[in-house]
Amino acid sequence: MKKVAVIMAGGGGTRFWPISRMSYPKQLVSLTSSEPMINETIHHFEKVVPVNDTFIVTNQEQAALMKDMLPGSFDKTKILIEPVGKNTAPCILYAAMRIHKMYGDTLMSVLPADHHISDVTEYERILSLAYATAEETNKIVTIGLWPTEPATGYGYIRFGEREGDRKEVFQLERFVEKPDKARAQEYIQSRRYLWNSGMFIWRTSVILDAFRAFLPDMYQTFASIEDDLNTENEQNAINTIYPTLESISVDYGIMEKTKDVCVIPAEFGWNDVGSWDKLAEVFRHTEEENVIRGPHVGIDTDNCIIFSKSGKRMITTVGVSNLVIVDTDDAIMVINRDNCQDVKKLVEELRRQGRTDLL
Repeated sequence: MKKVAVIMAGGGGTRFWPISRMSYPKQLVSLTSSEPMINETIHHFEKVVPVNDTFIVTNQEQAALMKDMLPGSFDKTKILIEPVGKNTAPCILYAAMRIHKMYGDTLMSVLPADHHISDVTEYERILSLAYATAEETNKIVTIGLWPTEPATGYGYIRFGEREGDRKEVFQLERFVEKPDKARAQEYIQSRRYLWNSGMFIWRTSVILDAFRAFLPDMYQTFASIEDDLNTENEQNAINTIYPTLESISVDYGIMEKTKDVCVIPAEFGWNDVGSWDKLAEVFRHTEEENVIRGPHVGIDTDNCIIFSKSGKRMITTVGVSNLVIVDTDDAIMVINRDNCQDVKKLVEELRRQGRTDLL
């Protein structure tokens, strides 16, 4: 059965301000290598799904820039553009219906655009196993990640018994909201909980049936424009219906309602690179435990992340510790590493002050 991949790439990535902006978000930034993160994502699975069988869902503001950044072999007609953001369920239904119309019943994965993976070989193996499981079981498959710490910023998955005689595949019991620290520690000790990676694999027929059952109004709205999909009138039709759709995640809309879900526990050096402090886990540190990207001279500087977007200006530090220092053409941010989650508050304050030129 034909395999395709769908990358969700419409987010703004405010936690990586000032590098990440609404028109130039995290997935288009070279954070963890010399390439934009979305190209890294494509390279992660290109041995499992060819580049020209990859679809991207993004927004109008980012689409043009993304087209210029993608690999030359990428088929630009497979960039699906949302006129307004409506969370993950509508964009997944859009992609699934378009793909099903193009190819008939197809194996489809849904993958984030901006996660770092260090063990690509193991990731390829797990993704191949997920495709095979989706094809053989007619169930939704998700990949869960073995927790490495009692993180409170992720949702969790509780898994149950093995799925038939499949050694690495288990029945999913339930999705769990982000826990507090004590509960997260209990989850890790039980060895029955995984981080929810947001990676899903299914037959297009299976996910379309799930939308028909659990989000029938949304399904019927898309069904009304099915004849327009994969034609010159597709974008006009999408622009017409999208503002009328419910804004809801696929987790709430479908995953927490359906019983036909399998989970594959995995460990392949995953990092969601969700905030500046997480970037330190990707790079090798200096002897002083610093992460340096760009020209820097420091004295008595330790446990700092120093990042220059252009690499043109020298950053110098003396007698500082536990800081994130980010230099761009129009902004400099200095923040304590312990407060990296508060970058979103900084963005909100800039918006309140009317500094949309910096957002």
